Amino acid sequence: MAAPERPAPGAEAVLRFGAAALALFGLYGLPWLSIAPNRLVLGAPLGAADALGFAAHALALLAAVAAWRGIPDRVASVLLTLGIPAALGATGFAAARLLEGRPPAVRVMLGGGFWLALGAACLLLALRRARGAPGWRSWWPAATLALACAALWRWGALDALSLVAEYRARADRVDAALLRHLVLSAAALGLAASFAVPLGWWAFRSARAEAAIGGALNGVQVVPALALFGLLIPLLSALLGAAPWLRAAGLEAIGAAPALLTVSAYAALPLWRSVVSGLGAADPAAVAAARAMGMRDRRIATEIRVPLGLPVFAAGLRVAAVQCIGLATLGGLVGAGGLGAIVFEGMAQFAADLILVGALPIVALALGADALLRGLEARAGTRGA
Repeated sequence: MAAPERPAPGAEAVLRFGAAALALFGLYGLPWLSIAPNRLVLGAPLGAADALGFAAHALALLAAVAAWRGIPDRVASVLLTLGIPAALGATGFAAARLLEGRPPAVRVMLGGGFWLALGAACLLLALRRARGAPGWRSWWPAATLALACAALWRWGALDALSLVAEYRARADRVDAALLRHLVLSAAALGLAASFAVPLGWWAFRSARAEAAIGGALNGVQVVPALALFGLLIPLLSALLGAAPWLRAAGLEAIGAAPALLTVSAYAALPLWRSVVSGLGAADPAAVAAARAMGMRDRRIATEIRVPLGLPVFAAGLRVAAVQCIGLATLGGLVGAGGLGAIVFEGMAQFAADLILVGALPIVALALGADALLRGLEARAGTRGA
């Protein structure tokens, strides 16, 4: 796997300083926790110093040290990898202390300072690992963080937080929604690929087809997603009225069908572009030499164009996969289920933590898919080189 790209030294120093400044602002300038009489009202804010005590100042020192240029990357990575779960655990214990002797309806919610400091710490860690060794060693911070957070969850160190309480109250529903979201995203990606790939091959071979198909797919991107959902529902209803056998086969105007069609329509453009660009990425001299040897276009495509275009194909797949995961959220508005249904339920109840219960897994899925497919893209680039 190729080594991850890193910013220029001067830009990296500025980014590290900015991330440390954001972490300090989250610790001292914004509420770290808030305590409310129930899950639906705003609570009284608490700064990190009030909620965590001495631990808040220790976290501030850690952020400053991790951003200091004189600290080796490996040392800073270790400090951050241990400090992030330590901050999470300290926050959970602080929430438990705040709930002692209070009614069961009282909730302790994470404040903006926590999320800002957490994001800044993750950015610092990413910057420190940007110069790390390629291969499995570049993944150890993420694996360590995942194991540490799993241990905190297993030991119940986070149970006092309102976010965890919202999840535990509907764990079965959230787990089913997560699986449903994955299935919807994967099905939409597969559907998009099923017509984007042949259309890409057609467009590569015909400039007129490329202009027409590109115009149509770009036109879809202009239409707002919610408007496209709204257009598809009456169209599907009319189609089902004209062909009742489709309804008998399981197709419905409300549910998975409009969600899959809408998401795949948006994901088709990056896939189509990657096919067209990837097929055209081969060295013209190599193609000319193959033709001189008597190879036909189909064989040239399979033996030269496709192998050399793998990095471009992988990049398009990565963009489309992340797009499918994000847009599948809107399927919750048309009865398709998934994590979007949890998000919109939270919005209807004005319950911020319930919104996060649905939104955070979506973010995690998108980041995970991006990381995995970025690795595939780097591997494809190595093979194609």
